Amino acid sequence: MGQAGFDNTDLVDYKASGALEGKVAIVTGASSGIGQAVAIAYAKEGARVVIGYLGDDEGAEQTLEIIRSYGGEARALAGDLGQSENCDALVKYALEEFGAVDIVVNNAGFQYPQTSPLDISDEQLLKTFEIKAFAMFYLVRAALPHLKKGSRIINTASINAYRGHSDLIDYSGANGAMVAMTRSLARRLVREEIAVNGIAPGPIWTPLITKTFGDLNPDVGDDFGEDVPAGRPGQPYELVKAYVFLADPQNSYMTGQFLHMNGGDYMST
Repeated sequence: MGQAGFDNTDLVDYKASGALEGKVAIVTGASSGIGQAVAIAYAKEGARVVIGYLGDDEGAEQTLEIIRSYGGEARALAGDLGQSENCDALVKYALEEFGAVDIVVNNAGFQYPQTSPLDISDEQLLKTFEIKAFAMFYLVRAALPHLKKGSRIINTASINAYRGHSDLIDYSGANGAMVAMTRSLARRLVREEIAVNGIAPGPIWTPLITKTFGDLNPDVGDDFGEDVPAGRPGQPYELVKAYVFLADPQNSYMTGQFLHMNGGDYMST
């Protein structure tokens, strides 16, 4: 199947409608993959974007360069969002640079495949939950005092929160926690007219796939995504319209929901 989905310059053909004009968005995990695609799409829709990332300076710079090539405004800040002080710093940075926070996209994540639960160490379990579930809560907590009517929180979980994965037990659990917190936050914030929703992607081609599954299966690209009805993995740019929809201030009666972007694999909840 190759690595075609790694190149988010595919978004050059993205047709924007100005849905996010004047908004400020924080997008985490945006140095590559889904987060990068979302940051680019948001910028094309008129938002000013602050991206959070860890380690991949080259990817972060690429994200900024692509956004600026479209005439958009973007900033980047590195930090491990599994530590609450870095989430506080990211929100503070967005406020200093752009004066507001309107949209928060919790997309950062990592996975550590293990073929046996016995191989999941205490350290791995904690790190997996820190990157996914803890970081999501920390960033929402940091941003919440600055959000207002019409603000949007969007959380990237995974199909594995719903159907599980035999080699990603801790990762599936952390995503399940994200789903539960999304629904609970939605119920708490709905009267303030702050919507909280999420996306649960299926198999999507991102650098994370080869980075994490390459050791277990060097040929992961040959059959990745074949188990869904579409018979192929998705590309990051195929998800971005859903993220724009959930961020759109006109989408005002939807909260506590997850959109299942997974190539036709039906989820009952």
